[in-house]
Amino acid sequence: MPGIRILGTGSYVPPRVLTNFDLQKMGLDTTDEWITQRTGVRERRIADPDVATSDLSLEASRKALEMAGLTAKDLDLILIGTITPDTCCPSAANWLQAKLDAPQAVTFDVTAACSGFIFGLNVATQYLLTGFSKTVLVVGAEVMTRTLNWKDRTTCILWGDGAGAAILTKDSGGHQLLSTHIHTDGKNGQDLLMPGGGSRTTPISHESVDKGLHTLNMIEANASFRVAVRHFVESIKEARTTTRSPSRTSRGLFPIRPT
Repeated sequence: MPGIRILGTGSYVPPRVLTNFDLQKMGLDTTDEWITQRTGVRERRIADPDVATSDLSLEASRKALEMAGLTAKDLDLILIGTITPDTCCPSAANWLQAKLDAPQAVTFDVTAACSGFIFGLNVATQYLLTGFSKTVLVVGAEVMTRTLNWKDRTTCILWGDGAGAAILTKDSGGHQLLSTHIHTDGKNGQDLLMPGGGSRTTPISHESVDKGLHTLNMIEANASFRVAVRHFVESIKEARTTTRSPSRTSRGLFPIRPT
């Protein structure tokens, strides 16, 4: 059976750097040592105010297309995994489609938070295997710094802005995706959430903003960490079993189980 080939990849991060020392200077109750020991993060990238998710995606996509030796006219499906689209409507993928000048492509976003790119790869694989699509652009992109409370050290130290892209096709040659394993469990969603902006808090009001409902909240950091680590281990074992089995054809890459 044919596999899923990676024709090209690309990435982009904005030029502005925010270090742990910068956070300390901003008055945040933390230090470079504290952040590095707990997260391994020393710096993050920050998008300028006029730069949106589709802008970061555009730069990463251009690099992927160049590596693949293709143009935007060769794409028939564009997916963006993101929880920070330019607008709720249209989707970030719609904006990217226009910037790439690829009107022939079908476009939509995949909303799966940190696992968005992995879910995008999985979705793209299904479209390729059914024959609905021949060449797919998958992007994972976020402007997470727009969602952060810069006074909350449990969240603002963890995220930055950037984009990564991959172009896939159904082909047994070249670099292959090995396997994808996606799972969801929504019972602990309250531990890491952005409560504002959805149907529970619309319309947006001064009150909802003042309450911090439109920033990312991590209610129980240690609980979220433990769940993530446990599922990482499970997914690694699942991926190893799949790729070692001679009776199954590999289909994806980067096994991640979201919380």
